[in-house]
Amino acid sequence: MKLYKLTSILAIMLLLASCSKYLDKKPDNLLTEDQIWETRANAEAYLYNVYGYIHYANGDDYASVGASDETSVAIPTTAVRQMVGGSWSPADWHGYYWAGWYTAIRKTFVFEENIDKVPANQLSNELKQQYKGENYFLRGYYYWLLLRQYGPFVNLTKAISQNENFNVYPRAPFDTCVAAIVALMDKAAALLPGRWDNSANLGRANKGICMAIKAKVYQLAASPLWNGNAAFAGFKNQDGTSLAPASNDVNRWKVAAAAAKAVIDSGFSKLYTNLENGDTRFNPYLSVRNVHLTPWNVETIFGVVSWNVWGYTKCASPGPGGYNMYNATQNVVDAFAMNNGRTIDDPASGYTETGFVQQNGANDWEQKQGDWNMYANREPRFYAFIAYNGRPVLPARTVDDKNFFSSDNNLDGRGRIEFYYNGKSGQKSAGTSNITGYLPLKRVSPNDNIRQDAVSNPTPYIVLRYAEILLDYAEALNEYDPGNPDIPKYLDMVRTRAGLPGIAAVYPDAVGNTEKMRKHILRERQVELCFEGDRYFTLVRRLLLGKPEYQTIYGLNTYANDNGQGFAFTDFYKRTLFQKRSWDNRMYLFPIQQQDIERDRALVQNPGW
Repeated sequence: MKLYKLTSILAIMLLLASCSKYLDKKPDNLLTEDQIWETRANAEAYLYNVYGYIHYANGDDYASVGASDETSVAIPTTAVRQMVGGSWSPADWHGYYWAGWYTAIRKTFVFEENIDKVPANQLSNELKQQYKGENYFLRGYYYWLLLRQYGPFVNLTKAISQNENFNVYPRAPFDTCVAAIVALMDKAAALLPGRWDNSANLGRANKGICMAIKAKVYQLAASPLWNGNAAFAGFKNQDGTSLAPASNDVNRWKVAAAAAKAVIDSGFSKLYTNLENGDTRFNPYLSVRNVHLTPWNVETIFGVVSWNVWGYTKCASPGPGGYNMYNATQNVVDAFAMNNGRTIDDPASGYTETGFVQQNGANDWEQKQGDWNMYANREPRFYAFIAYNGRPVLPARTVDDKNFFSSDNNLDGRGRIEFYYNGKSGQKSAGTSNITGYLPLKRVSPNDNIRQDAVSNPTPYIVLRYAEILLDYAEALNEYDPGNPDIPKYLDMVRTRAGLPGIAAVYPDAVGNTEKMRKHILRERQVELCFEGDRYFTLVRRLLLGKPEYQTIYGLNTYANDNGQGFAFTDFYKRTLFQKRSWDNRMYLFPIQQQDIERDRALVQNPGW
């Protein structure tokens, strides 16, 4: 027995020794830190990895899907549904990017410290300067994302090693953060071209993007959230340093307007219309629809190639081919104007909410006979962006594919979407769960076929486009110089592209009136930029998201059964309260996760968390 035990012990010792030798070996497929900077390919791969932290290019982030009054997600257990339901704390991971963005920022410092090590025969000095510019942009961009979501950040100036004391890095004051981002964007812009024309560089940073991010940063600084917000009076570091500006300064809007105008005057971008594709006649419907379907068109300021276009299309499409997961709300439907440019609450608009359409609309994109009157004579953007009950399904090609979405008594080759309870896309149908009676159509291509899961449209996810800058400029001017003629001029550029008359022709009393014009500008943002994340961030920066009207979400009566009448019944079209969301003013900023607070004891948590 003793001999057996001794033999066993020796065998185990030999095994451990051999394991130790094996574990001491480095995998052959891993590069050392020095090897990364020996070749152009490896250095470029490192830079591309830093680009990969742009999380908002997934098409399913909280801002564009579910956090504002324009959308909801059908599945109650999703993170955004937990957030708007009030189930949220610094221990949760809902939309949490703080640590990930700092990982990306650290990598920008590593890249900056090492890019010059790449041999000249591998990477020219010209390309090194370009890559340095892209790297500065990425650092500033991730700081911008931190500022927008969490407020003042820790302004690092180097990569922190794992052995350093993390407890000596407090948050920088808001204005310091703004200045840091602006400086990085200026530094980047000096090394980059105005706009990329060759396909190999599409999606990379350029001077136009840097200028646009500067404008967005200044806009945030001018907005009520950070421009003298009394709720942040006690928002201070542990040493008493105030983190938020104490007083309102209207000149911040002047700075924001100048930054947006600089983007406009640069000429790097312009509004897209269908004429860019070779059409000979302007079509507002195709113009507003195809700006998201035409790759790298003249309106795209910043876009990302690698996003889940299949997943987005699947979630935004009706059943039984799609998931019915991303639901547009009645709130956003009500924001679209009539085709005469008037809002639906205007008695002169011609809007009616009862009865069925008796004849087809004047244009092929408009309402068809048998549609509900709520959807008649609306502006072109409504038909381009909203899928409603009775509308022909968009991502289906053949008659057979379209009939796949129709019940037997509705088969007519059009594939009209059935959002009522027992319809093919209704609550009763297996695998579908539409909860509002609407889906978003933006970014969904008519060339796709969701029945066959054929989604191949190669368009980028547009992070920022020119129309947004035009609206930014009009909004900023209106806050400090309401009589400026540029306000209706640049607002009307967006309206005209959308097929609407100018604001002065429809609502002349708004011209020169800050309050009235502000309502029109914010409504224009709500419609033009719907489902792009802007609605959430606009309501946040303007301290509006907490108001009851933006937390009360409406849809239609999706539990109404057609009782064999097909589309010819009215119960479905009753406005129905879908959701009263939970709100606390602390939610204007995201919490920093408790584990990150504990890693850096100099960090103070956001107010209320």
